Amino acid sequence: MNHDDPLNDFEPRSITLDGITKVVHVTGTGPAVIVMTEMPGISPHVARFSRWVRDAGFTVYMPSLFGRDGAVPGVEEGIATFKRACVSAEFRAFASNESSPVTQWLRALARLAHEECGGPGVGAIGMCFTGNFALSMMLEPAMLAPVVCQPSLPMDNPAGMNMAPDELAAVRARLEREDLTVMAYRFDGDKHCRAERFAAFAEALGPRFVARVLPDSAANPNTPPFFDKVVASPHSVVTAHLIDEAGQPTVAARNEILSFFAQRLGEGRTQQ
Repeated sequence: MNHDDPLNDFEPRSITLDGITKVVHVTGTGPAVIVMTEMPGISPHVARFSRWVRDAGFTVYMPSLFGRDGAVPGVEEGIATFKRACVSAEFRAFASNESSPVTQWLRALARLAHEECGGPGVGAIGMCFTGNFALSMMLEPAMLAPVVCQPSLPMDNPAGMNMAPDELAAVRARLEREDLTVMAYRFDGDKHCRAERFAAFAEALGPRFVARVLPDSAANPNTPPFFDKVVASPHSVVTAHLIDEAGQPTVAARNEILSFFAQRLGEGRTQQ
């Protein structure tokens, strides 16, 4: 985890959807799961999580949304990536009641992944800067298994949800109509995804929003420089702050996510 990951076991594909081309790293077989990277990019920790999803019996689609793919998150490079994303037209980093435009492209990716992989539908996990996106993607009928990890947008409103109200209402209606749920994870003391945000989602979505709040003591204290110096709080549940040891709460969260994908999408192999 301390060296750049060449991602050699992924196939980098240039995928054009709605006139926009992005590189998507693909690996595995089985139903599709879209893994959206946290800030500041596809780190070795994010790639490790994608491999766990792949090894559980799924085809992983890991789009490159910002940053340098495979890089260990450093402080200066990470801050520069964060600043570029905040002013990008694709993201709405400070919008409480507006969905980020990139979610339209991600919904199209979900449609494509379902066409390519088959099965009942697609899963997705968003983390940090992309945390809310898995919920916005529920507007795509192929999406069946959304996981929201430490959603950090909007940056300036702890109770904001970074979704248009009509879209949020449509997602709730679909969750109820199709008997679906949203799994959500955060650390108790996360400075970037606070209790107010989960409370707002719970009010907006009702019991279909299944929240898991981990104690700060469950977070790995040994993290890359960007997380140590910039994030500076327990944050990344299944990546940088995960402690890869049996019995750890973060490992239990990872296993629950993999089981959730298997339950909703069929097939898959549960991690032990």
